[in-house]
Amino acid sequence: QVQLEESGGGLVQAGDSLTLSCVASGRTFSRHSMGWFRQAPGKEREFVAAISWSGGGATYSHSAEGRFTISRDNAKNTLFLQMNSLKPEDTAVYYCAADGRDYGPPNILPESMDYWGKGTLVTVSS
Repeated sequence: QVQLEESGGGLVQAGDSLTLSCVASGRTFSRHSMGWFRQAPGKEREFVAAISWSGGGATYSHSAEGRFTISRDNAKNTLFLQMNSLKPEDTAVYYCAADGRDYGPPNILPESMDYWGKGTLVTVSS
């Protein structure tokens, strides 16, 4: 069982940077690939970025590529999402999620993730 709690959201202006954090409880964090997803008002939840259990591999959505960086600190059970050059269309609730499989590759499918945090709101004003 993995419990996840996001933090770091807030109101920023277009072009600003923001770093989200997700702290995981439990002893198995380092065995799970992790991901960030987001859901804007009236839209479905979408993939943003994912990272392998070791941190050695990552993948990004087209909109996140080049602006966002996902990373993890397994010693601190923490997942990060560094977001630069934010745009109003990045406004959403951001969720971290864990793939329940041990030592799996980065997972981009929200329906395949097993554990979810409650989300943190990011609002980007123009």
